[in-house]
Formats: sequence, structure tokens, C-alpha cells
Amino acid sequence: MSFGPSRFTAGPARAVILDDVRGARKMLAGVARTTPVEGSRHLTELVGGPVLFKCENLQRTGSFKLRGAYVRIAGLSPEERAAGVVAASAGNHAQGVALASTLLGVRSTVFMPLAAPLPKVAATREYGAEVRLHGQVVDETLAAAEEYAQATGAVFIHPFDHPDIIAGQGTVGLEILEQCPEVRTIVVGLGGGGLVAGIALAVKALRPDVKVIGVQAEGAAAYPPSLRAGRPMSIGSQQTMADGIKVGRPGDLTFPLVQELVDEIRTVSEDELSSALLLCLERAKMVVEPAGASPVAALLSAPGAFRGPVVAVLSGGNVDPLLMQRILRHGMAAAGRYLSLRLRVTDRPGALATMLGVLSVADANVLDVSHVRTDPKLGLTEADVEVHLETKGPAHCAAVAQALRSAGYTILG
Repeated sequence: MSFGPSRFTAGPARAVILDDVRGARKMLAGVARTTPVEGSRHLTELVGGPVLFKCENLQRTGSFKLRGAYVRIAGLSPEERAAGVVAASAGNHAQGVALASTLLGVRSTVFMPLAAPLPKVAATREYGAEVRLHGQVVDETLAAAEEYAQATGAVFIHPFDHPDIIAGQGTVGLEILEQCPEVRTIVVGLGGGGLVAGIALAVKALRPDVKVIGVQAEGAAAYPPSLRAGRPMSIGSQQTMADGIKVGRPGDLTFPLVQELVDEIRTVSEDELSSALLLCLERAKMVVEPAGASPVAALLSAPGAFRGPVVAVLSGGNVDPLLMQRILRHGMAAAGRYLSLRLRVTDRPGALATMLGVLSVADANVLDVSHVRTDPKLGLTEADVEVHLETKGPAHCAAVAQALRSAGYTILG
């Protein structure tokens, strides 16, 4: 998502303090769940110290967004409530605003992109919002929401750049300190900065010795150049599967908090995100979206860089099933669990069976096979075979490839 300057922030900016976070926690009592903290044995062994997950993927609506949205809407005046609220989002913020509004008896309208995943659109409607599909990209959706706010007087609920939003998200930090009082490092996914700013604000006020690390996707990392420039900077196109942290510009309110309180910003690749999501699913039995898995990706990419006990915030679990399928394939390939090869064979009866025999001996599970016989580069008696295999890791991939070469096959790619 790409959010411009704080054109949607209502009223003058004000500082957020620990008392705001404590007040938000009282407001959220009975509304937001105190999500569990679960240990990860695999990551504990890698890091060399305890690693725990703060499971906001198990929060109502499937992410932390309900916290900030509820605090923001609950703080509206009677006149503002009567005018209703409007938001623009492709997923988690939409659902958080929808449920918070319904709980508070406020009418909500949520603009979502035309290509928003159908499960997220359906969930937002079921939580009580009127959903309007508009725009191919989120910038167009945001513009439509702004026009609606100006035309109707509805209050725009910004996804991260408002004091109440930051205070609401900061309640995650208070819970972490209570659930894991010995924590030394907290790792949080970072998009616009509402969650990490809120957590850092609460944690640093009570435990300044705790290190707070933000994690961005390499293809949508607006904070590193902004921190170098000393002010929020917009980046160009953002390319990442982690749409929950796909933000093109830091917030005007969140940026100085991140600048002052967050100890380090790390970036992770798409392969690392895929591997992290796969680990969460296989080892922790947690359904986590790519943005929610970004702290795990950071731990996997440099396990020695984190001082335990570490708490990794799994910020959300709302992932479209079709995207999940693609991500899992990508993650398994990155982990050496899939192998795709293109081989040149003699086009004669029994050639395919012979090749499959080699793969069977190498203990590779064949998932898919396709023939290419019409390429002009092929000789009259040649064919190319594309084969997709399930393997047991990088070493097994290398062994399978070597078995094919030893049998006389040419691997083209």
C-alpha cells in the first residue's frame, strides 16, 4: 500500500505518551484479545536463546489492526460518530475498522481495490461495513475514500498515522512485557510504522534496555532512505508479497517515533518471507500472512544478530488461500523442497519411463511432467521434458541432478 503525507490525519498532531497506551488498554478490555505467546524450539536452537511468537494472527479479525481502529473510533465525538467513518484498505485495516465500528454502533464505509481478495471483501462486509470496490491500486482507493469523506463529512480512519492508532497498537508492547518479562529483543514487521512505533513507545518507557527491531520487505522498504534523509521519503513502486507492510512512505507521526525509539531496521527478501511463512505453518502450526512472518524471516536470515529472549510479533494471519498456495510453493522451492528441471531426451518409446526410473532410484517424488516436441531447436528425434519434483532439501536436489547427469541426460535448466 502507498500512503502519502498525513492528508487524512484529522486535527493537529500531538505527541503520544505511555499514559495514552495505558488508557487504550483499558478501553480495549473485553474487546481485543490478549493474544498468546508461544515458544519456537526451532528458532530457539538457531538463535541460541529463547524465541517466542506474539500471536496477533489469533486476534479478532486476524490481526492487530482492531486495537488501533477501536481506540480511534471510540475517541470520536458524538457528532463525528453520527457522520460515520470511512477507511481505505485491501485487507486487515478494513476488517479492523468494520468490526470496531459495529461494536461501537458507528456506520462504516470501507473502500477496497477492485482486485482485493474475495475472502477479505466478504469478511469486511460480514463485520458490518459497507464495502465499495474502487481503483486498480490502493492510491486510487485512497483518493476515492478521501472524496467520500469530504462529500459526506465521514471521519477518515488512517491505518497508522494518528495518535489513537499508535496508542492502540502499543498495547501489544504492554502485553509482551507482562507475558515475557525477561525479553531482550522484540522484532516487529514495519510498514507505515503504527505497530512498531506503538510497541517501541510502550516498551522503551518501561524497559529502555529492550531492543526493538523493525523489519521491512526489500521491495517496499521506505524507512531506510527516510532515516538517512532525516524525514519521511516516498519510494517508487513497491514489489512484495507482504501487502500488509507494503507502504510507500512513512507516516508523519510514526516516523519521528521510529527514528527515536526503534533500534534497528532490517530488510528481508521474498525468498526469506516465503521460507518464514512455511516455517510458521510447518513447525508452529500457525497460519501467518507474509507481513506477519517478516520478523521470522529476519530471524532466519541472520539468527546470530538477535539477543534472546526474543519475541517475534506475528502481526496477522489474513492470507488469501490462492496466495498462500503460491507462497508455499515459492517457500518450498527456496528451501530446496521443490526442483524444476528441463531435460533433453531421445523421443522414442520408453524414454520417459527410463528417466522416471532414474528419478525413482534418486528418491525424488514427481509432481508434474510435460513434453516439448515442437521447438525448432530440437532435432528430429529429440524432445524436451520439463519435470517438477518434490525433494528433501538442497543436498537432495544436487544429488538428483547428479543422478540424471550420470545417466546421460542433459539438464537445460
